[in-house]
Amino acid sequence: MIDAVRWLGLPGVVLVAALLTDLAIILPASFDDLGPRGADLWALPGILGLTACALWARLRPGPAAFTGAAVLVMSTVLIRYNHAPLYNTLLANISFAETVAGCELVFYSVRRLKPGQAFAMVSSLVVACLMAVAGRDSNLTPGHLMESAVFGALLLGLSVVIGFQGRTEEQPTKALKPRDPDSVASLAREHWPIIGILSLMLFFELAAGFEGGGVRTLPVIVCSIAAALAALYSTRYPVRASVALALVMAVSAVAAPFLRLGTGYPIQVGVPITQIAAGFIAVVFLIRYAQQRAAWLCIGLLSVVVAGAVLVNADPWRRSWRRLLDLDRLQPYVVVAMLTLGIAVAIGLFLKSRDSERKQVVKSAVTDAQTSERMALARELHDVVAHHVTGIVVQAQAAKMVGAQNPEVALETLDRIENAGTEALAAMRRLVRSMRGDTPAGSTDYTEQATTDLAADLRNLVESSNHGVPTRLDLRIDRQLPHEVGRSALRLVQESLTNVGKHATGAELATVVAEINNGKLYLRITDDGHGTNQRPAGGSGGYGLIGMRERVELLHGELVAGPGPLGGWSVEVWLPLEGEE
Repeated sequence: MIDAVRWLGLPGVVLVAALLTDLAIILPASFDDLGPRGADLWALPGILGLTACALWARLRPGPAAFTGAAVLVMSTVLIRYNHAPLYNTLLANISFAETVAGCELVFYSVRRLKPGQAFAMVSSLVVACLMAVAGRDSNLTPGHLMESAVFGALLLGLSVVIGFQGRTEEQPTKALKPRDPDSVASLAREHWPIIGILSLMLFFELAAGFEGGGVRTLPVIVCSIAAALAALYSTRYPVRASVALALVMAVSAVAAPFLRLGTGYPIQVGVPITQIAAGFIAVVFLIRYAQQRAAWLCIGLLSVVVAGAVLVNADPWRRSWRRLLDLDRLQPYVVVAMLTLGIAVAIGLFLKSRDSERKQVVKSAVTDAQTSERMALARELHDVVAHHVTGIVVQAQAAKMVGAQNPEVALETLDRIENAGTEALAAMRRLVRSMRGDTPAGSTDYTEQATTDLAADLRNLVESSNHGVPTRLDLRIDRQLPHEVGRSALRLVQESLTNVGKHATGAELATVVAEINNGKLYLRITDDGHGTNQRPAGGSGGYGLIGMRERVELLHGELVAGPGPLGGWSVEVWLPLEGEE
């Protein structure tokens, strides 16, 4: 089950949920007393076919999009010929699953295909959708047709924009600019559960807007989309995102009374449900990451905006000052608002406490490791180096005492001092190699030494390493790096390539990119293999990625590791250069 969800990803999970929703609506309606029995089932071939095309688009977006357009047209003919009744969602005569599948076909076409091919595939889908909206029901009014066109254009625009965001992220065979960790695509990949929640709320709001206000709801929907983006950025910049969210909610609250929305739209509670979810998420991350004073100031600002929105919009057709201040009318809103705020604060405090515990555990582990290293160094110094140095001192004192009386004895003592010094020097070198990490099995002379030429050492690593996968290097390092940055970068690449050899089943090529950009050293290590659950030979300690994260955190950098968009495994690292952070 977990492997299936992981393979589907967020788009696949949303698509399956949409399909289940359609089945839950269509199957009972097929056997009720309204209309001919089984007539609703004529919509299922198109729904199932378009869903299959959306899943196929993950591998072959071009043929999948063209086939999806053909399926939509054939389904339209089938539904029109058999007079199958349909239910409406955002688009008239288009089911929930068909809407989601069409958006995903557009997304994958824009993301994976060349511009000309993407334009052709998207155009075919748009034409097929227009034929379905207009052709499945001859009684469609011009108003419903216009509303479907507006909402369809909005969905099309969102799908194209998100597809372009992902398009700049994945071109595995070319040298690209480093991925921006603050981009929408990067944040969505890192916080996909939040994207799922906000997308679900936004879809419900769009569906309610279609029924409750039509095109008039578009300004509020735009505000809700902006609120969702602000909530996403609150995971990285909670204070600024919360201020932006408060401004968006204020604009939405002021605009809503002039739009005269129907009672079916969720603005009747004062704030659209997407904006409520966005505020909830923003409060969680304010408590988790922001300073206490700033967090509570932002929470107070959001609370004032929400309270104003409720007062203005909760009962927009019969407003009066006396009614606005009616405590009995406001009591349910106050209770729900306080309960929601309390839950958000509790979740934020829980996550903050968990983060603190993790930091304490890591700090304790680092302290224990440093103590262990110091004890090992002290034992080595006492048992090896101090022994030889003490011998040198004793023999030098003896030579000094007998040198004037018996020079020959002094010369013999000097020979012994020379031998002891040579042994001490050899012991010191062994100690240095040990502390640099050269002695463990499988390591080599260049793996732990302080690098002065990272590009040359990376070439050495690729040429001499035994991870067993052909590796392509793309190096753009035009200056000398700080000692710790170069040494850590070398270790990160070595560990990543070692993991490729151990875990990347079926990998035929690994790629290493290293470049300096905006004052940071950017590393990307990818492979084209596919992961398995088989345990590698000799076992795996499971500490490789933990060690990499600790090394990056010590340099105040960032690390992103996970399955690549086209399969295999991807590791990306940003290391600030000393004095340029």
